[in-house]
Amino acid sequence: MENIFKDKTILLLGGTGAIGSRILAEVLPFEPRVVRVYSRDDTKQAFLREQYRNRTDIHYLIGDVRDAPRLQRAMENVDIVFHAAALKHVYACEYNPFECVKTNIVGTQNVIDSAMQTLPEKVIFTSSDKAVNPCNTMGTSKLMAERLMTAANYHKGGRTTVFASVRFGNVVGSRGSVVPIFRRQIEAGGPVTLTSARMTRFVMWDRQAVRLLFEACTLAHSGEVFVLKMPVLNIRELAEVMISELADGKIEIEEIGAKPGEKLYEELITEEEHARALELEHMCVILPADRQFQSGWDFKYPGAKPFPHKHYRSDHEIPMSRDEIVELLRTAGLI
Repeated sequence: MENIFKDKTILLLGGTGAIGSRILAEVLPFEPRVVRVYSRDDTKQAFLREQYRNRTDIHYLIGDVRDAPRLQRAMENVDIVFHAAALKHVYACEYNPFECVKTNIVGTQNVIDSAMQTLPEKVIFTSSDKAVNPCNTMGTSKLMAERLMTAANYHKGGRTTVFASVRFGNVVGSRGSVVPIFRRQIEAGGPVTLTSARMTRFVMWDRQAVRLLFEACTLAHSGEVFVLKMPVLNIRELAEVMISELADGKIEIEEIGAKPGEKLYEELITEEEHARALELEHMCVILPADRQFQSGWDFKYPGAKPFPHKHYRSDHEIPMSRDEIVELLRTAGLI
């Protein structure tokens, strides 16, 4: 991959989260000049500072994306911004919807407004498959944030900053993942609880997600949404594999029904987006709806071809086999 990070100043918003901290680990070998870790969690910053105690090229900034003046100061003289700050738990966002709006929507507009003043080269937003045909507050807020990022390219005037988004699935082992929950339930003797035996999810591990995020940063031109290709997991089979690998005795699996805002399957590309979606080896690229931003794609994304399917849904894909699930969990260090 082309090294677009060498000698650059990089700002990680939500830099102490599962994705933000992995971005930090993966970007340091590219020799950036400085990485600014921006988050509101001073405890996690202290852990990172201890982990990287011999590094002088990491700066730790306390702040919230809701705080526009603080955010703009943090973004001064920055070359690349990775926006991974969000409220991401579906259940919490359903019961605290305006808090979700303030962080995920207003916070994203604050990021855009700050970039309009400080002019970084690129701003890349980490979105979610829950933004596609959303049925919950979190997904709706992520969709709105995607639209804000794309629209920023329409009204930036002569500014050269590129704004784009990447859609992730479920990051295996992250705090938002079901894997740690299943592990705790197994260690407690069960039962392991799940919504439905038919529930499926797109999954990835953090290192894979970040490396593909870097590819999207390299390719981004103007308002695209990059959709990372990823395998599909049947949640009941995940539970069965974890029980088999982690428990000597028999652990019961109990179906408890859907939580508020929870879907049986997830989507990555809608039927409407299909008409302007392109396929690359590791990802798909959804071009902006405005036709002026759709021209010349065959030169912008070498090897791209029109996306061949009308939708990209987890319940329409072949799920991982049990052996593949074991390999996934072992690769992520979870079993």
